Amino acid sequence: VQLQASGGGLVQAGDSLRLSCTTSGLTLRMYATAWFRQAPGQEREFVAADNRSGKYYADSVKGRFTISRDNAENTVFLQMNALKPEDTAVYVCAAGGVNALRNMDYWGQGTLVTVSS
Repeated sequence: VQLQASGGGLVQAGDSLRLSCTTSGLTLRMYATAWFRQAPGQEREFVAADNRSGKYYADSVKGRFTISRDNAENTVFLQMNALKPEDTAVYVCAAGGVNALRNMDYWGQGTLVTVSS
């Protein structure tokens, strides 16, 4: 199983960015998916998840970020709007059991998002 995040970059506060996570080796529709992030010097934190029960977001991104997926393309997305400097982090995608929220089984390489003020 492989997951690879892409789409990161340098943007200004208030801008939007769409991250993609391409997966292989699994049937995406049978898995929960999630995004996490890790800012410099900080621990990894939960951002958003999409499982059989619905979609879940960290309070810090609720209303600004949207997780989605294309099962036919085995790809997961994270649409990020109204970005803030505190959103600066390496964003990582993950997949797990159908009801997983934070306890994911598979992790991909991250993509760096830098938001300037």
